[in-house]
Amino acid sequence: MQHSQSDNGIRRFDACIGRTAFSPHRHDVYTLGLTVRGVQCFNYRGAARHSLPGELVVLHPDELHDGHPGTPDGFAYRAITIQPHRIGAVLPGHSLPFVAGGQSSNPRLKQAVRAALADLDEPLDPLHAADALYDIATALHVAAGHTQPGGQCDAGASERARSYIHAHLDQPVSMEDLERAAGQDRWQLSRDFRSLHGTSPYRYLTMRRLDAVRDRIQRGGSCVQAALACGFNDQSHMTRHFRATYGLSPARWKRSVMQGAHAARTIVQD
Repeated sequence: MQHSQSDNGIRRFDACIGRTAFSPHRHDVYTLGLTVRGVQCFNYRGAARHSLPGELVVLHPDELHDGHPGTPDGFAYRAITIQPHRIGAVLPGHSLPFVAGGQSSNPRLKQAVRAALADLDEPLDPLHAADALYDIATALHVAAGHTQPGGQCDAGASERARSYIHAHLDQPVSMEDLERAAGQDRWQLSRDFRSLHGTSPYRYLTMRRLDAVRDRIQRGGSCVQAALACGFNDQSHMTRHFRATYGLSPARWKRSVMQGAHAARTIVQD
């Protein structure tokens, strides 16, 4: 079993279960787990359930459940647990979302959980953790049958947050920092920023850092220097984001740019 902790009320882990059976028990947190191998079986709210690879289990706080493998080969899963008051903070004025049956096929919720569990070797930095929390909480709200939380946007606050991001690309940025810069509650800022800029504060920050990395590499800088100068933890951290965004490594991207520039010069000379 592998664990990853954050200080934002989120815990991520993966587990491989052989023939172990869990007796009925409860958690005081939301547990959202993606089955990655085998058949995960559990009893929940008086009914037998099972989860196959790619399917999502959603356990509400304080709900009695058990667990056992559905085949002799056991099963494996990745999961995230979130303290309920963290969910409630994102959804002020709403009751905690309850997903009936302990499972959900909602694509938005599955994507939010999958994104949060994508790389357990890389700790969630504070802004990434806030981003994951917002995405999961609002997706849970919709998966539970409610409409998307909304309201009038504060464009000025979002622009102040965006300006702060641009001024601090090479430094750690937290949701607390953006909240202070914008002068707006962090969860309202999360909603407004997405509405006005088409993406979340964390993803916006990551993309602007990658823009800066590409500029440095194109001007002859090394990948190591570019990663550290642009706010990434190290080269491997930057490379993972670069590959996920552009579909190729920084080194391959640099070669393709150089080849393109050489071809353009050749055409001009001809």
